[in-house]
Amino acid sequence: MSTTPTPPVIDLGEIRRRLREDGSRDPWRSLEEVAGTDEFVRWLEAEYPRQAAGLQPGVERRDFLKLMSASLALAGVGGACTRQPEEHIVPYVKQPEGMILGVPAYYATAMPLDGFGVGLLAESHEGRPTKVEGNPAHPSSLGGTDAATQGSVLGLYDPDRSQVILSAGQIRTWNGFLAEMATVRQAQQQTGGAGFRILSGTVTSPTLAGQIEELLAAMPNARWHQWQPVTRDNAQRGAQAAFGTDVSTHYRLANAQVALFLDADVFGQGPARLRLSREWAQARRPAKGKAPMRTYAIESTLTTAGSVADHRLAVRAADVEALARALAGRLGVAARPIDTPVVKAHAAFLDTLAKDLAAHRGAAVVIPGDGQPPAVHALAHALNAALGAVGQTVVYTEPVEARPMNQLASLRALCADIDAGRVDCLVILGGNPVYTAPVDLDFATRLQKIPLRVHLSPYDDETSLLCQWHIPEAHYLESWSDVRADDGTVALIQPLIAPLYNGRTAHEVIGAFGDAPARSTYDAVKDHWKSVRGETDFETFWRQALHDGVVPHTAAPATAVGVGHWDTGALPAPAEGLELVFRNDPYVHDGAFSNNPWLRELPRPLTKLTWDNVALVAPATAEKLGLATENLVELSFEGRTITAPVWVQPGQAPDSIAIQLGFGRTRGGQVATGLGFNAYAVRTGDAIDFGAGLAVKKLKGKYVLACTQSHQRMEGRPLVRYASFDTWQRDPSFAQHAVHEPGPDMTMYPNYDYSRGNAWGMTIDLGSCTGCMACVAACVAENNIAVVGKEMVAWGREMHWLRIDRYFHGDLDQPEVLHQPVPCMHCENAPCEVVCPVNATVHSSEGLNDMVYNRCVGTRYCSNNCPYKVRRFNFFLFSDWTTESLKMGRNPDVTVRSRGVMEKCTYCVQRIEESRHAAIREDRAIRDGEIVTACQQACPSDAIVFGNINDPESRVAKLKADPRNYGILTDLNTRPRTTYLARVTNPNPALAPATDEGGGHGHGHAAPGAHS
Repeated sequence: MSTTPTPPVIDLGEIRRRLREDGSRDPWRSLEEVAGTDEFVRWLEAEYPRQAAGLQPGVERRDFLKLMSASLALAGVGGACTRQPEEHIVPYVKQPEGMILGVPAYYATAMPLDGFGVGLLAESHEGRPTKVEGNPAHPSSLGGTDAATQGSVLGLYDPDRSQVILSAGQIRTWNGFLAEMATVRQAQQQTGGAGFRILSGTVTSPTLAGQIEELLAAMPNARWHQWQPVTRDNAQRGAQAAFGTDVSTHYRLANAQVALFLDADVFGQGPARLRLSREWAQARRPAKGKAPMRTYAIESTLTTAGSVADHRLAVRAADVEALARALAGRLGVAARPIDTPVVKAHAAFLDTLAKDLAAHRGAAVVIPGDGQPPAVHALAHALNAALGAVGQTVVYTEPVEARPMNQLASLRALCADIDAGRVDCLVILGGNPVYTAPVDLDFATRLQKIPLRVHLSPYDDETSLLCQWHIPEAHYLESWSDVRADDGTVALIQPLIAPLYNGRTAHEVIGAFGDAPARSTYDAVKDHWKSVRGETDFETFWRQALHDGVVPHTAAPATAVGVGHWDTGALPAPAEGLELVFRNDPYVHDGAFSNNPWLRELPRPLTKLTWDNVALVAPATAEKLGLATENLVELSFEGRTITAPVWVQPGQAPDSIAIQLGFGRTRGGQVATGLGFNAYAVRTGDAIDFGAGLAVKKLKGKYVLACTQSHQRMEGRPLVRYASFDTWQRDPSFAQHAVHEPGPDMTMYPNYDYSRGNAWGMTIDLGSCTGCMACVAACVAENNIAVVGKEMVAWGREMHWLRIDRYFHGDLDQPEVLHQPVPCMHCENAPCEVVCPVNATVHSSEGLNDMVYNRCVGTRYCSNNCPYKVRRFNFFLFSDWTTESLKMGRNPDVTVRSRGVMEKCTYCVQRIEESRHAAIREDRAIRDGEIVTACQQACPSDAIVFGNINDPESRVAKLKADPRNYGILTDLNTRPRTTYLARVTNPNPALAPATDEGGGHGHGHAAPGAHS
């Protein structure tokens, strides 16, 4: 039996009473914190390292390894031997030309995700990719990344990746596959490919699309089907309803002053998520005389976009359409009156919203979510046209996808052909349809009716098990290809390493059925672009495109469209009972990354849960059903049943329960099959995004969940500070009034003169942070931070050097949300330094709080004395020193730690030293912006800035001079080098509480923090 600590049972009614009656304006971090019971205090104290050190969770070694590893050896339990195994350095006999040992090289490439590309710059050490950064020249990334792209490097070295070609369970060769497919090709050509089918995801690769079209031209009776688990079918059908044709819609938040998100997670999902994060952040920065862009969100489940909206309305997913139609009526777009109960309940909100949108004609935008029905998308197009958004905040182009189609209808058509016996050979290019297809299609049973089944996949997964041929798929960092961005811009994908496991690409698999089966992927891609560009000066074009990471002049041109008959019929009758909503997990996605332990352990942006998926339940619904966090429930939907743990989530819409896709796997790696439940098991084609009729039954027992949000005790400390735009205009330095700061001489520390040389510092703009966790994922990848597993996270032993605290403020059911990244503060008066008995934590002449690993003996005095709780202690030997492939992915400039060592943020000191050496070689000073920390470089919203505060012209120095700048816990006179820019919001005064002079946020309001 596990001894993992579990949170106490709380009384939601008592919490609601306290929030409404106590008049407390302090933000809160968790429901347990608001309850403040003695049991909760004891539970927190049990998590503190000084108590936890003497307790060992009752976990068997086999389970421990399974939860903590990407393979059986990814992480191990600390034992008697903790020395790193002896290794021999073998130098190059002949150093490769163009390679400088110890100096990383960078190559432009792109990562395909859901068919669209994220432009990247990949870092390589002696031919080993170790890190990826966003490509500033790529229109979809603009230099930013997200957790999935950061975690992709670990995916390259995952020892669980499929390593051999299998045919009927037997190892075969690539030549053997080509020989058998040649026979299939000859047989299919006699019938024009009547029995030949291709099933892929969304394809935007010009080369792959060209290959498939060539094959279909040779086999005119063959068919190409597409299936993406989270489809864009609603957007496509909505555009067809509005315009009578297919178009791609591109939003430009940089030009907006008011934005409305209709159940749209614009910063967390979709091919434009990184660009929209950057544009939103830029539009939100306050300036004298220019208010930040105002954002509204109407959504069922709390998203990163909704969490940073000025006004958010939590309603069922099925009610969004009624509210959108009612809004359209107020703006003169729809004549049909809408008078449902949900519209009546939120009439004042809709009236104010309509006036605000109308007042900003030409600078307003309405963005619908992919999970909303086609009517909402068509209505959004009509609203944007009426608001003058077309050409300003909305741009339309020809479809970016190759052969766009309704993917659910396409999959159903494939199933119908299988049932009719019309399919002799099915080639599945990536994806895992046995796992992800709607459960009512019973794709697994149908698949086995096909005589020949070929599956290209990075893992031997659920679909591979039912196919005669399984081909290991090459990772994007070890293959050639091309892919389009959301605006159509093409990026070339170039490999940084030879395939580790002889993986193959979709180009090669499709080529096996064509006239040149032995042609390499490189030749296929290059030949395609030769046919497009011509032979004249092709090599110059080719090298430039590889260098820049984008092919110039390939963006889709804008096209003129006119809104026709958008109204697709009467509003559907409101469904009764509970609603079930399906959402992609923010990191595991649709299950593609479920074997990635970096992503499994990364806290989710809003729940801060790790490793598991849950049933998100609103507090009001939990009260009605008698549910509490970690209760097990039976969810019955469409005649099918699954068991899931409950998570009571403030901000979740009442009577709407959301579950995340991508978990509960049965094959595809040991981490993938470790934890979570399969939400696909109740997802049908008629309720692909949401549906009514859910029945919930409470079961006996509890399911332990590992959440990082409550690992520190709250004592009313003023950490996160924010105010409305009106308050900021009246008092620009409001954030600096929250606490009394001692003078610089009121200290027992000797004051050090930093006036000469460099003095490193950082600022974090809380008004730009969306809580996406890209910075945390980048820190893990850059600094070789170990995975510890669910049990250790539950005990408060996660190793992340950077955390993002999430706060709620206000009402329990519709709270405001605040995000605050917290790295090491690098205090000038560092409390950790004076208590270390072995001088392991020391201060540098440039203001860094350094950590000397080979001195640390693990007393943890520094952690106890740190008021920010940003130090991590590796209780066990979490790092894997035996799996060869994992060694290749580590950053050689950062020490891999053994057990018993304290770890923390170093301001990426290895990057500082790299720039210092370059400056010394070139006999110059380090330039501003030359040093970019991993967290700063990954941030898609450009919220983090690092540099030399001694340089008054540096960007960081100018931001620290901003009146919004403040430090946290500065009343302790720690003098932190990491400071924050207070968040400035722009609420609509008509919707702000009457008691709030500052527009719903108060004057210089502060949130509590951690204490030792």
